[in-house]
Amino acid sequence: MKKKVLKFGGTSVGSTDRILHAAKIIKKEYDSGNKIIVVVSAMAGKTNELISLSKSLSNNFTKRELDVLLSTGEQVSCALISGALNELGIKAKSFMNWQIPILTEGENNNARIINMNVTKIDNYLSNGGIAVVPGYQGISSSGEITTIGRGGSDATAVAIAKIFDTDSCEIYTDVEGVYSTDPNKIPIAKKIDKISYEEMLELSSLGAKVMQSSAVQTAMIYDIPLQVRSTFTDQQGTKILNKDNLDYSKAVTGVAYSKDDAKITLQAVEDKPGVAAEIFEPLGKNQINIDMVIQNVSSDGKTTDITFTTKRENLDKSLAILKENRKIKFKNLSYKDNVSKISIVGAGMVTTPGVTYKMFRALAEEKINILAISTSEIKISVIIEEELTVKAVKKLHNIFNLD
Repeated sequence: MKKKVLKFGGTSVGSTDRILHAAKIIKKEYDSGNKIIVVVSAMAGKTNELISLSKSLSNNFTKRELDVLLSTGEQVSCALISGALNELGIKAKSFMNWQIPILTEGENNNARIINMNVTKIDNYLSNGGIAVVPGYQGISSSGEITTIGRGGSDATAVAIAKIFDTDSCEIYTDVEGVYSTDPNKIPIAKKIDKISYEEMLELSSLGAKVMQSSAVQTAMIYDIPLQVRSTFTDQQGTKILNKDNLDYSKAVTGVAYSKDDAKITLQAVEDKPGVAAEIFEPLGKNQINIDMVIQNVSSDGKTTDITFTTKRENLDKSLAILKENRKIKFKNLSYKDNVSKISIVGAGMVTTPGVTYKMFRALAEEKINILAISTSEIKISVIIEEELTVKAVKKLHNIFNLD
């Protein structure tokens, strides 16, 4: 008998018909003799609907009340899945975050799970029941309801898999697995049968929306086998595993892109020690994450240009902070908000020479100018003009034999 976590995303529970379909999947696993813990997201669109409701009342809706409001979405899904399982003759019960409890720390809207009590759920599983748990939320040490960020139901599922020491964690979604690139934009994208934690983590952080990056990171740390699969087909999906269990016949596993970046350049900044710290310290204190950073070599030894990227939603705030920063001197401040980030990812890059050249040559052949570059051991990212995104992705997908 195996113990499994089955997590169903918003589209998988987006209607009563889909909820009943998900319940039948759960029943099949249960009938096979497995102990099952189900984690659910809010029904598709529900979280955005609740956010809109809060904004219709106030632009200053507190984070505390927003967490109380948003947590209701997953609670609705819990009750409906449990009810559907009961209708199929299966013993099932919803457990709210405060009933377990799922303990969190950190601020509202961005907390993280630190522990949970296993007693109630373990007892229920031992008595032949299926436990249904809301994703995305928990309760603080002071008894406050907290949420753990958009996509947090994945993190809940992986945390449960770790704490309850389950044999596997299966993520059910509206796609058949992880693809070599976005199949909605590039129809020739191929489903990947197996991928390493490291590669999946890079793809998730780079814009691939199949899994939340923090959930992948937790699974990697504790070596929790993951499987991403479709709720709507019988395909086996994609297994996410330790890289030692994989054979890399290709240098590149996938091509990811994001269109929510902005590029900022400070021209003629004083070229001396400590200036970069003076630029980025106030940005960090204001919770603005920086991605790529490029500093040009100074020809006169006195000034240099510093370019960096951040999320487009942070652009106005970043510009205001830089203009108000009296500790740094620069000649001009410029930005571009119509850029996208294109990345190739693959653990096979480590042992394959020439990948960087091949990527840059392919983009040059399409007359695509590179505005910024960032690399890691298994990733190369570039910033380009946003209108060239699909053209770049198609070219890279082809040149690295992913078609």
